[in-house]
Amino acid sequence: LQAAGKKNSFNLLGLTEAELKEQFVRGDGPGGQATNKTSNCVVLKHIPSGIVVKCHQTRSVEQNRKIAREILQEKVDLFYKGEDSDVFKEKKASEKKKQEKKRRAKENLERKKHFKEMQQLDKK
Repeated sequence: LQAAGKKNSFNLLGLTEAELKEQFVRGDGPGGQATNKTSNCVVLKHIPSGIVVKCHQTRSVEQNRKIAREILQEKVDLFYKGEDSDVFKEKKASEKKKQEKKRRAKENLERKKHFKEMQQLDKK
């Protein structure tokens, strides 16, 4: 379920407010008093699937609510559709792109290494 959190809009399953349980809790992490005294972290649970999302990306409760719903919607879509989900397909495409970039970087490194070796042989 790591694919969730992308900013692109997909053909996702809809969520109804009746299926959600929402809580506001204190966030954690850096931020000191601003974090420790305010309950602006949103915990959102999708009751039918049991998926829980915790969002504390901003100091605003409303923005955290919106972000939590987006992430939960993507996770629920991924949960029900599996490999047919657009979120899953997007993740696979980005992984493939990343692997290709890594492979090209490795080839370039090998080419540079080979070039240096050839230069050293020419000097001798």
